[in-house]
Amino acid sequence: MLSGLLGAARLNVPDNLPGLLVEKGRALGADQVTVYLVDPEQYVLASLPAPDRASHTLPLDGTLAGRSFRYVTLELRTEGAMQTAWVPVVDGLERLGVVELRFPSAADRASEEVLNAFAALIAELVITKSAYGDLLHRVRRQRPMSLAAEIAWQLLPPLTFGTDRLVIAAALAPAYDVGGDCFDYAVDATTARFALFDAMGHGLAAGLLATVAMGAYRSARRRLLDLHDTVAEVDAAIATHGSGDQFVTGLLAELDLDRGRLLWLNAGHPAPLLLRAGRVVKTLTTEPDLPLGLGGSRRSAAESLQPADRLLLFTDGVPEARSGDGTFFGVERLADLVVRQEAAAQPAPETMRRLMHAILAHQEGQLQDDATAMLVEWRTRGSERVTP
Repeated sequence: MLSGLLGAARLNVPDNLPGLLVEKGRALGADQVTVYLVDPEQYVLASLPAPDRASHTLPLDGTLAGRSFRYVTLELRTEGAMQTAWVPVVDGLERLGVVELRFPSAADRASEEVLNAFAALIAELVITKSAYGDLLHRVRRQRPMSLAAEIAWQLLPPLTFGTDRLVIAAALAPAYDVGGDCFDYAVDATTARFALFDAMGHGLAAGLLATVAMGAYRSARRRLLDLHDTVAEVDAAIATHGSGDQFVTGLLAELDLDRGRLLWLNAGHPAPLLLRAGRVVKTLTTEPDLPLGLGGSRRSAAESLQPADRLLLFTDGVPEARSGDGTFFGVERLADLVVRQEAAAQPAPETMRRLMHAILAHQEGQLQDDATAMLVEWRTRGSERVTP
């Protein structure tokens, strides 16, 4: 059945995916199959439309579907003879949504192993088919995106990446109107490279400047330039293609996955926080360098991480988010939220989701600046199972 689904989907447009899944779901004993995808702000799950039913949404909080998504677990509900299963749809550690399968009875339900394999294949189809049509994008969005946000989301890597040695989780807001903030990462067998950028200004102008920073960063990184040369490339690109007085703040880093040695360079950016054993143990401060695009000397710094350490990077829009009475969200509140989520054993992606929602709630949904954060967790190989 699984190989048949892959073959059938190969030459079909995204709009035909719901019908194919219903057809293949019958082989699992399900008389109804519905795929839900998470919206960009991660508040709701939106269903793929089918010929006999329109798209609808379910909240992430307070529903079994949402619980399946948030904790990446298979959830079951029995009503009379019918049993409903919600299975997380995950690409690596990137949470895409859930699939709901309804069975006439519990006896008809396929095994958990088969259901997870079915959901994993759906994740692959969602990723690949998203590149060939707009249906999956339209379903996820709850309102129109600005031009700057449209460009930004096309540049960004998946919000979450993970192996047994490393987890990277990021979040950004406002999802539908983000402009100057962006992040990037790349991980190979021995090294993780990651960066956070914040372009001056707002809207499309800031977004275009961030695009230059991201392009230069990726170009340098893919030529295996070291951290200092990479920063020099980004600096020169912004100086060349900006208007002369434009700049981008940035935090660029490299992490040795074998030894846990972190090398970073701060270009006018907020200092990241180092979390260890459930508390903030250090702010990674250095002598401030000028933002990217303004030249000047560049000084890197190094830190030795311990297994299970978490590094929290953020743009200034996070601590500077202000409530109606002018109270800043602040670094202390930021650190406290992340520490409390770790104490509650929340995985990095869920911590980032809750952080962005806390920032939006603090500013009543109307951010005056982009707010982006990235959580990087390092472990020695096999020290502990990584969960999404």
